[in-house]
Amino acid sequence: MTDLADVSAYLTDQLPTLIEKYDVPAASVGVLLGGETVTHASGILSRTTGVEATSDSVFQIGSITKLWTSTLVLQLVDEGLVDLDDLVRKYLPEFRIADEEAASRITLRQLLTHTSGFEGDVFTDTGVGDDCVEKYLDVLHDVPQLFAPGEMWSYNNAGFCVLGRLVEVLRGAPYDVCLRERLVEPLGLAGVATGPYEAILHRAAVGHIEKEPGSGYEAAPMWALSRSNIPAGAMLAMDAESLLGFARMHLDDGRAASGARVLAPGTAAAMQAKQVDLPYLGFLGSSWGLGFERFDTPDGDVVGHDGNTIGQSAFLRTVPSSGLAVCLLTNGGDAGALYEHLVGHLVSELSPLRLPEPPTPPASPERIDGAPYVGTYSCDIADLVVTQDDEGRVWLDQIPKGIAKDFGDTPTHTELVHFRDTTLIAKEPSGGLHRIRAFLDPDATGHATYLHTGRALVYTGS
Repeated sequence: MTDLADVSAYLTDQLPTLIEKYDVPAASVGVLLGGETVTHASGILSRTTGVEATSDSVFQIGSITKLWTSTLVLQLVDEGLVDLDDLVRKYLPEFRIADEEAASRITLRQLLTHTSGFEGDVFTDTGVGDDCVEKYLDVLHDVPQLFAPGEMWSYNNAGFCVLGRLVEVLRGAPYDVCLRERLVEPLGLAGVATGPYEAILHRAAVGHIEKEPGSGYEAAPMWALSRSNIPAGAMLAMDAESLLGFARMHLDDGRAASGARVLAPGTAAAMQAKQVDLPYLGFLGSSWGLGFERFDTPDGDVVGHDGNTIGQSAFLRTVPSSGLAVCLLTNGGDAGALYEHLVGHLVSELSPLRLPEPPTPPASPERIDGAPYVGTYSCDIADLVVTQDDEGRVWLDQIPKGIAKDFGDTPTHTELVHFRDTTLIAKEPSGGLHRIRAFLDPDATGHATYLHTGRALVYTGS
């Protein structure tokens, strides 16, 4: 596979087979190379209606929206309206969390890099009005601080809602209006919907979920999360061509396809550059930039982001050194396995780089003493309970609560085996991946303070 004609032939032949293999109702794939794009779609947008997916169908991109929010913030930096190392309260004096001292020290950079340290999975619905993001800040007043600002990385949705409010205040308009005026229109993107009232004007994908494990994927009972979480990824939807148009701007030093400047020279590269390292978790990158997830490979960097909403999953990977971008938009099924198969193949065929191989458990895992790990670790959307049985096997029970339970997440019971150091790995795959669980920051007794899953969950006791 050497050019986009080969890519088109490959997708025409393989995409229908692959979505059937991984039980994905529909998928849309886009590839940008050398300034040219190709897109393909296959499957049905809803198993209830049977509407077929086409290349101009819009799918929710979930947390890939955080790259759009980051871009809006960096536009403010380019214009000299903010400095990333300024305190959040310089611009949003009403910003409060449960830990007053921490709230007074959190910076814009820490929000962009997921290092602010407060609980981030807060999805409270504050209505559908233009003031919903403003009202969201009031929801955070009782949110706990998990660790000191800047101390470690922990994925934080709420922090990006705060950044969305920053954009609103400094631009004097609702977030979705800013998104359209500052990015969608300058980039000339036709296939973007900032909410359901726009999505209905397109062929729009519906998410699919399993109500019980193994029951099969069916159309989700609702289309999107709450509008108040738009800056973090609640409902922004688009076709593959539009997502590639956004990626192209970041690969072309902040210029739109028309040549118009969206970011100042050098800003896009600064956003992609490493800011903080991550604990090794297998399914995530190795470091993070200003909004961007990074995969630091021996041969160069791959940058992008993933997104998940109610039954929809999206993936964006770019290779800046090759001018390559690949995106995959899906509406259910084993989307992670499809990503590993399809996006990994395209990146390796069209650039000198390879995406990191997903981790697998050792053939003969070392038996460990689970005492430093057993107990309950909690966040707003789940309790994770680690136990060790009489045979020495370690188990993880994940019990959804709050909004995760409301949206159909079901309890899971998973055996963990030793992987390396203080990390354990799921013996069986879920969503096509063997999930890594990192146990970090031992206390005076040697017991882990955090179970890191991408979020740092705090040990709350046995």
